[in-house]
Parts: sequence; structure tokens; C-alpha cells
Amino acid sequence: METLNKNVGLNQDYKIEISDKLNVLLANYQIHYMNLRGMHWNIKGSNFFLLHEKFEELYTEATETVDEIAERILTLDQQPLHTFEDYLDNKTIRIIKEVSDGATGISLLIDNLNELLIQEREILEFSSNNDDEGTVTLISDLISGQEKLIWMLKSTLK
Repeated sequence: METLNKNVGLNQDYKIEISDKLNVLLANYQIHYMNLRGMHWNIKGSNFFLLHEKFEELYTEATETVDEIAERILTLDQQPLHTFEDYLDNKTIRIIKEVSDGATGISLLIDNLNELLIQEREILEFSSNNDDEGTVTLISDLISGQEKLIWMLKSTLK
């Protein structure tokens, strides 16, 4: 039974601390998801078809990311946040509301992605310093994808 307490070979205090950081990221990803849904529903203008489809693609990806973050927290024997109240209490990214203009939505989306990147880089450094390869891999993949997405989104604004 002793091995059950040593799940994934990481220190219990570390698992609590990294899970707290991952829960803030989880809350932000849930808000990010809702922001994308709102923009998908409310977008108007000449780029409607392109952006409507792109926002749907992005919110679908966000649901997968939410699941991966929550499952990582569970892997660390901790509890992922799971209520809207928890998400709102722990979020640090901006809520995007009633945005129908494509350029405005993209700019706000880039701002939120940059905020997510700041958090992810902090988590990456912390998990790397604690030999937590599982979290390092998850976060490293998120960072790589977001950096590329930000570049692409910025390119649409020029």
C-alpha cells in the first residue's frame, strides 16, 4: 500500500503546489473556451465564414486541453476545479463579451493567449525544476501550439 502514496514518484507538497498552478490554468482554459464559443456565435462581417469556422476549431481544441489539464491534476492525486464559480474565482484572463468584430476578437484572443503563455512558462519552469516530466511535456506542447497560433492570428491583422 505504501506505493500508492508515492503516485508518479513526486513529492506530495510539490504535487499540491503544481496542481494549484494547473487549476488556475484550468480555470483560464475554461474561460478561454467560453470566449471562443461567444466569438464563434457572435462574429459578423466580411470574414464571418473564415472566423466562424476558426473559432469553432479553436474551442474544440480548448475542450481537449481542458481535459488534459484536469487529467494531469488527477494523475497527481489532486482535485481539478469543476464549477463555474471556481473558474470565475480563479481565472486571470479577460472575459470576452459581446464581441462581433473579427479584428477586435482576434486582438483580445491574442491578449488572452499571451496571458496563458506567461502562466504556462511559469508552470514549465517549476515542473522542470522538480523533475515532473509529465507536466513538462503537457505544458511544452501547449506553449509550442500557442506560439504558432499567435503568429498566425497576428498575421491576419496586418
